[in-house]
Amino acid sequence: MISLAHAQTAGAADPTGGFMQLLPMILMFVVLWFLMIRPQMKKAKDHKALIEALAKGDEVITGGGLVGKIVKVGDSYVTLEIAEGTEVVVQKPAIGIVLPKGTLKSL
Repeated sequence: MISLAHAQTAGAADPTGGFMQLLPMILMFVVLWFLMIRPQMKKAKDHKALIEALAKGDEVITGGGLVGKIVKVGDSYVTLEIAEGTEVVVQKPAIGIVLPKGTLKSL
């Protein structure tokens, strides 16, 4: 019985060295990188540039849907004027879109 077990392990070696077994995993990671991770990194980089470029007088929309004009810019917070005499303090990352000048007058 022992001699049979030794005879079975003496088979031919894999000429590719097992690389063909890893190839599907590598291809899946490459597809995941180009379809999901890379676009998300680009989107985050664009949003960071948008936040750093905020200035007094910009008209913006927050992630919660508030539309207002920036009155004051701090390190982490922005003060928005959402109506005449009504100001709200929001975090900078909450800013979603910077609108073209004069958009608030048309609303």
